[in-house]
Formats: sequence, C-alpha cells, structure tokens
Amino acid sequence: MDNQNSDFEIELGLLLEAIYLKYKYDFRDYSRASLKRRMSLALRELNCATLSALQDKILHDPIIFSELLQYLTIPVTEMFRDPSYFRAIREKVIPVLKTYPSLKIWVAGCSTGEEAYSYAILLKEEGLLDRTIIYATDINAKSLQKAQAGVFGLDDIQKFTKNYQRSGGKATFSDYYTANFDAAIFHKSLKSNITFTDHSLSTDSVFSETQFISCRNVLIYFDRKLQDRALGLFYESLGRKGFLGLGPKETIEFSKYAKAFDTIIEKERIYQKNENDPLQEKKL
Repeated sequence: MDNQNSDFEIELGLLLEAIYLKYKYDFRDYSRASLKRRMSLALRELNCATLSALQDKILHDPIIFSELLQYLTIPVTEMFRDPSYFRAIREKVIPVLKTYPSLKIWVAGCSTGEEAYSYAILLKEEGLLDRTIIYATDINAKSLQKAQAGVFGLDDIQKFTKNYQRSGGKATFSDYYTANFDAAIFHKSLKSNITFTDHSLSTDSVFSETQFISCRNVLIYFDRKLQDRALGLFYESLGRKGFLGLGPKETIEFSKYAKAFDTIIEKERIYQKNENDPLQEKKL
C-alpha cells in the first residue's frame, strides 16, 4: 500500500508538471489531499487505470484535458451562500462602499457565477450597481460560459430564494429572473456591470485597483505557499481601507499578510486592509 501511495504521489507530481508545461494551468501548489480526491474521481470517470495513463491522454488530446479540468475545479456554490455573510456585507461593508464615487469589486474564483449575481442583486438594492464594476474571475472556461449566460436550474431557485431572504434581501427574489421551462434566466441588467474573465491566482498578476474582494471557499484548496500568493494579489489589488471577504473555513491568521488586515467580523471572515507593510520584517 505504501508503494502504491508513493507511486501515486510520483505520478501526480509528473501529471501536474505536464499540465503546467502543456496548458499553463498551475495546480502544483494546490492541496495534495484535495487533488488526490479529485484525481481519484477523474480516473474512474475518464476510464484510466493510472495517472500516467491519464497524463498520456491529456498530453495528446486537449478535449480530455478540458474534461479533467472540470474535476480539478469542481464548482460548489449557490446564490447568497452563507446568508449571514451577505447580511454582514450589507450592514457593515456597504455603508463604507457608499462613500466612494465609483467601485470595483473582484469576485475571485467565481465558478458558475452565482456569487457574482448575488453581489449584483445586493448592490442594486443598495443603489450602488450603476457605479460598480464587478470583475468575476475563474480558470474554468466552461464555468465562465455558464456564468455569462446567467441561466440556473429551477431546482436550485427555492434554496437561492431562502438564502436571499435570510441575507436581508429587500425585494422579492423572483423579480430578478424569468422562469422558462426548467430554468431561471436572470435579468440582463444584473450582468451589465459584471465582467466575467479568465484569471489564475496561481500564475496571473493584479489587473485593477479594487475596493472589495470576495474569494470564498477557494483558498482551502491551496497549500500555504499558494495561499500567500493569492493573499498577496489581494493586498496589492485593494485600495486604502479596502475589504476582503473569505469563506467560513478560511483565515489570514497564519499568513505573512495577517498583520496587513484588521478583522472586521471574525465569524464571517471579513477583513479590512490597514496601513501595515506585510513585508516590513523582510526588509529589515
């Protein structure tokens, strides 16, 4: 069994290196435990006995790599997920954001777009959407295509509606979409201020100054090195006193950027950039 685990680790390292060299997607600093679970599932679904066999397939067939990418970036999201978080954003962050003449918000790891649309609805209700640009980024092209379409299954709408109501929604959730057969089509006005685009926290750099960044349930799939890289990008992107929202299982406490942020609401993992230089100790 130990030899099997060792072989799997070797093959996994080689496969991740091959993916980076061939397709420029960098999963090398993702959590190994998470990668093992996802790769084991991919092996079964893609009918490969070993990771080496899978590597051979993806190197010679980009379509197979596209299929593998769906397992490496499994979208787990919903609209107004963790309603208490969105209520806290509405009550504690929005009043500050209202003081800016214009806003840029970055939803990093937006998956299939549910979170980006949640912010669009929240900002619309608070009178901010018209002066806001929401950058919604992800590395999965298929997820971004679905996000851009703004079409979600009616089976999920009941859950989304309850989340919206618990988050402090001020309208009727059905006002924001049109039901069509088995799908809910969200109004085009919501996405008119959303830019869906490809961006990798592993390899890409900062692209704009922002006032608020939301990156929820993404860092848990990174190892410490990649977490620090991502937090470094957020630090660079955020303007003075900008806000950062993370997922309930994530924290900046053990990061080298921990002192560069003040905790606004610990339970909801909402932070605000301060004036501390996170690299000061390194400079001394």
